[in-house]
Amino acid sequence: MSGKKSSAENGPGELIATRDEIGLLRLGCKAPHRGRLPALGGAFLAAAILFALPAAAATKILALGDSLFAGFGLAPADGFTAQLQRALQADHYDVQVINGSVSGDTSADGVSRLGWSLADKPDLVLLELGGNDVLRGLDPERTRANLDTLLSRLQAGHYKTILVGMLAPRNLGPDYAAKFDPIYPDLAKKYGVPLYPFVLDGVALDPKLTQPDGIHPNPQGVAIIVARMLPVIEKALPPRSG
Repeated sequence: MSGKKSSAENGPGELIATRDEIGLLRLGCKAPHRGRLPALGGAFLAAAILFALPAAAATKILALGDSLFAGFGLAPADGFTAQLQRALQADHYDVQVINGSVSGDTSADGVSRLGWSLADKPDLVLLELGGNDVLRGLDPERTRANLDTLLSRLQAGHYKTILVGMLAPRNLGPDYAAKFDPIYPDLAKKYGVPLYPFVLDGVALDPKLTQPDGIHPNPQGVAIIVARMLPVIEKALPPRSG
């Protein structure tokens, strides 16, 4: 017989698991019993199994809105979704903020594209629609019905949602404002979702914070929106990573 030792005959200070057995253990299979595995071998196998485990996925946040969230007139790095992601990551949240907003979209457009907007299966949806309904002078009852449909479908799909509100410009008259402004608090209460009452809070009508059109925020305006909205968003997120 050959004088070569089998793995089971090795001394107590030597690794007694074969390469095939290590491969089986990394795959979660039970290797044949061949004797006691020394400390060095156990540590190696534990490290191998640890590195084989998938990393935790980042929390996905979908910004579902119009030009205010889409970053109209801004460089990509200056838009709402980019600034929000940086702010959350600076606060040690592991997130991916998805820009699912389309400039010019009304609440009805949001209803029509909701299905494909949710393709990434977000963990949190920021619903910001209705501003273009106001600019077009659409019937507030239509806006209410569309937002109701959106919230109903999001709730049915178990998507955690924050409703981001809009206020009617006062030049449309008190009757229009009286019908439009209550839409968001009413629906937030109906569906039990957090409400950020006015997306342009602290920015609207300030020429230093808006683009030349007087409506859309400039980079500094976006930074204020993000800073003011951040506590509401962070409250809806899983615990931070560090």
